[in-house]
Amino acid sequence: MPKFTFNLPDIGEGIAEAEIVAWHVTVGDNVTEDQPLADMMTDKATVEMESPVSGVVTKVAGEAGDVIAIGAMLVEIEVVDDASHVMAAAEPMLAVVENENPHAPEPVVVAEVTPPPVAPTAVQCAAPSADKVTASPAVRQRANDLGVDLADVKAAGGHVRHADLDAFLTYGSQMGYRPAYANARRADEVVKVIGMRRRIADNMAASKRHIPHFTYVEEIDVTAIEAMRADLNANRGAKPKLTMLPMLIVAICKAIPQFPMINARFDDEAGVVTRHGAIHLGMATQTESGLMVPVIRDAQDRNIWQLATEIARLADAARSGSAKSEELSGSTLTITSLGPLGGIATTPVINRPEVAIIGPNKIVERPMFVGDTIEARKLMNLSMSCDHRVVDGWDAANYVQTLKKLMETPVLLFAD
Repeated sequence: MPKFTFNLPDIGEGIAEAEIVAWHVTVGDNVTEDQPLADMMTDKATVEMESPVSGVVTKVAGEAGDVIAIGAMLVEIEVVDDASHVMAAAEPMLAVVENENPHAPEPVVVAEVTPPPVAPTAVQCAAPSADKVTASPAVRQRANDLGVDLADVKAAGGHVRHADLDAFLTYGSQMGYRPAYANARRADEVVKVIGMRRRIADNMAASKRHIPHFTYVEEIDVTAIEAMRADLNANRGAKPKLTMLPMLIVAICKAIPQFPMINARFDDEAGVVTRHGAIHLGMATQTESGLMVPVIRDAQDRNIWQLATEIARLADAARSGSAKSEELSGSTLTITSLGPLGGIATTPVINRPEVAIIGPNKIVERPMFVGDTIEARKLMNLSMSCDHRVVDGWDAANYVQTLKKLMETPVLLFAD
């Protein structure tokens, strides 16, 4: 039967290679036309490769994590022309791996031998019953709570005291003691770093390796802007519900014209910093595959309702895997938020080649002096990491202080 070689097609403009993320077939599998063969990842997207013919897979290019050049063999398929061939190919076969060394000895097939069952022995180990061990009710209750069999505890004179139980708990690991609440130990797990996880690892390592980071953190009183957000949501009608994020983005965009060095990309190989006029805001989003950064294009031209709609759309696209490659590239500044898990402060890693990343932390309510009185106020720390080669600490501090003023006096967000 003829063999068909499926070479990796050009799956993106300017792409020279792609990584095998997952195989859907193995050698010996029957495939039909249009059946998924493998998932291939480029720098921009993950693409599912489908079989152009029906037949039996006779060869695959590598394993998950391998990188294949465009035009190279991905899968070899033995084309079948009738159902009998397909059924015959589906029969169990002995797979023999050919040795490329012509002087190597012939392969030896080793049969797996299942040993005959061994009858269990009738030997029983006599052990004292816990009921026959003398101990106070308090010691018995403590042992019961800990899941300890008092018959296992050695005690002088046979009467178990708290000190004997303490000694057993201290050295009991040598005797196989495990607390009743202890979980079974999990086996070691080896996880290959491939696909999206490898992209994230490479990008983060390159960012920390090439960029001298510094992080500036400021506390912002968001009581007023939270009240404004509640009023807007109460009267939003058919508009999307507002979170803090679109309001923060409005502040970020409003402050950028005074600090153009923040909205920039640094080509360190060419020694060129490009200060962008438009703000294409990357939005770090956690997905099942790892961290992805969809981009809000021209964020400076959108109002809070449009931003809320676009945030929801892009987050859904990233999590469902339907985001387009152009929606995942070209950001000029990134914002990253852990929402309620935001912690007291963060030191976010810059999305290279950008020069800054902004991270709002969780909102907490605390007592605060307001003039001569103490009031309950809603406070949020805001972190910003910058590339110290491009952004001076003075500029970063002034930019964050401008954000603080805008958010603490939210009417300024909508003033010309």
